[in-house]
Amino acid sequence: MKRLDGRTALITGAARGIGRAFAEAYIGEGARVAIADIDIARARETARDLGDAAIAVALDVTRQDSIDAAVAETAQQLGQIDILINNAAIFTAAPIVEISRTDYARTFEINVAGTLFMMQAVARHMIDRGIRGRIINMASQAGRRGESLVAVYCATKAAVISLTQSAGLNLIRHGINVNAIAPGVVDGEHWDGVDAFFAKYEGKAPGQKKREVGEAVPYGRMGRAVDLTGMAIFLASDEAEYVVAQCYNVDGGQWMS
Repeated sequence: MKRLDGRTALITGAARGIGRAFAEAYIGEGARVAIADIDIARARETARDLGDAAIAVALDVTRQDSIDAAVAETAQQLGQIDILINNAAIFTAAPIVEISRTDYARTFEINVAGTLFMMQAVARHMIDRGIRGRIINMASQAGRRGESLVAVYCATKAAVISLTQSAGLNLIRHGINVNAIAPGVVDGEHWDGVDAFFAKYEGKAPGQKKREVGEAVPYGRMGRAVDLTGMAIFLASDEAEYVVAQCYNVDGGQWMS
């Protein structure tokens, strides 16, 4: 018997990267998965790649009607939602004196409000159906401390950790476990954009920042999406029944708490 046999999961931002890796790992453990993403064409492509255990669902976490529709569609196609992974997020960087209200608002709307209102919608579904579910929020080592050029992103991930704690304490009375994962630096196509921010503001050559942060990880390299899947499976499994409102670092030793 596999660890997630018979369970269903809704994973946001799952068309690529870490979200896709979670979907692949969950299917490997017996779950069926909704690949929820604003890029519905890529979500459909990912679902096709992953086979009959995956479906694609359109989702814009900045719109309540889209959140409600994604939850309803997932429940209709998969029967119910046992697990939510709040993975959708964006990165931004700028010196304090150059942060714009537009960039600030967009980053908080996706990273914080998106996480909160996805949790709310899925928790309501779980409570209505008596599901003892699991919610996993994606935090970051950036939520553990500030960074000179990354004030807004760091603040959003600190907020995700705080929301996880509050939601975990509130929802466990309904049998819903809420926890978070805090990755360190994880390689992937998104790092092209991250690297570009540092090239701009620190005058670094393309690829230099990525190389430097990888070398600074105590483990000796940047993380890979697959490095996070074990924790995601554990937190969704029966083994994590007594784990409530926690945030686990999976970062190669970058942060100790």
